[in-house]
This record gives sequence, structure tokens and C-alpha cells, in this order.
Amino acid sequence: MTTLNKNARVAGAVYLLASLIGVVRLIYIPKTLIVDGNAAATAANIASHESLFRFGIITDLTAGALFLFVTLALYRLLKEVDHGLAVLMVILGGLMLVPIYFMTTVNDGAALLFARGADFLSAFDKPQHDAFVVLFLKLHHQTVLANEIFWGLWLIPFGLLVFKSRFLPRLLGAWLIAACFGYLALSVTGILFPQYEEKAFAFAQPAMIGELATMLWLLIVGARQRRVGVATSL
Repeated sequence: MTTLNKNARVAGAVYLLASLIGVVRLIYIPKTLIVDGNAAATAANIASHESLFRFGIITDLTAGALFLFVTLALYRLLKEVDHGLAVLMVILGGLMLVPIYFMTTVNDGAALLFARGADFLSAFDKPQHDAFVVLFLKLHHQTVLANEIFWGLWLIPFGLLVFKSRFLPRLLGAWLIAACFGYLALSVTGILFPQYEEKAFAFAQPAMIGELATMLWLLIVGARQRRVGVATSL
């Protein structure tokens, strides 16, 4: 296995691992514990499944930390294609994205405190506790919506690098750039028109699958070493 191919497979493996871990808090926890329009049921679910909710916090932190290594692995793979774009990819996909990822867990921690009814919160009655649980869960979601801007923006330099590389399919590069606009549309819709967020996700999903296709290509196929000379001459 060539060094280029090895770097591609490592990047794909870390990228896929971070994404799979992130799905736990992003999709599984909300579907399992959060009951739309019912604060009492949501708070009760979190209190009775505290270990699962805490596990969701850990997965959020882990996925966020792993994305630093995702961008660094991709930088190592693609830096010879265009160093400036590779640095921009690390800034947008790592240095900007990861801190916001960590901020979301603060809201989850607050929601858990109210769901458990800690002694120092005894000044609030049960309905107020339940309301605060939902408030902090919604703040978590709003932070995710804000971070979706960077989930999208970093895909522009990443997609351009893939497109220019010539050792990865140009289709993947174009698909990643399309995914950027899918994430941006999802973020803007969630903030301005939250009632249409689910519809926006359904429309944007085909574009956002470009990330999954890229992860799998890097992990399974790797990079075509024979065309490196063409890429570095651009």
C-alpha cells in the first residue's frame, strides 16, 4: 500500500468513525428520549434514562474531538494539492467547528440537572424544572443549527481539494460542494422557518450524502497513486 493510499484510508476511517459517533446524540437520543410538545414526558425520560443521556453527551464530546483529527488527516492527504485550501479546510472544519460542538454539551448538562431535580434547584417547582429541561434542549438544537454553517462551509475547500486532486473522483468533490449548500439551507431554514426544518432536511439529504460517499471511497478505495503527478502540477 502506498503512502498516499494509506493516508486516504486513515482519513476515511477517522472521518467515518467521528460521523457514526456523532449520530448518537444528533439522531438517536432525540428520537429515544425527547417527546415533542410534552415537557414532562421529556424530563421524565431523561431522568429515568440518565446513563443513556450522559452517554449522548460523551459521544458529542468524542465526535467533536475526533473532527480535529479528521481535518488533520485530510490535510495530510491533500496539502500537496493546494496548501492554502488545505489550511482553510482545517480552520473551518476543525478550529471553528469543534469549539461550538463542545458548547452544545453545556446545554445538555443543564438540561440533565433540571431533569434530575438537584437540591440547589428546589426554588423551582416541577413544571418549571420540566420547562427548563426543554429550554436547554432547544438551546442545544439552536447551537447545532449555528454549527451547521461550519458543517457546510468547510466542505467548500475540501470539495475543491478533492476536485483538483486527480487522485480522487471529481464527482466526489462536486458532491461535497453541493453538500455545503445543503447544510447551509438546513441551518437557515431551521433558524428562520423552523416549521419547515424537516422538509428542508428531506430535500437537502441527497446532497449531504456526498460526505458519506467520500468517507466510504477514502476508506475502501483509497487514492489513485498513478495520478499524483498530475495533481501536484496544478
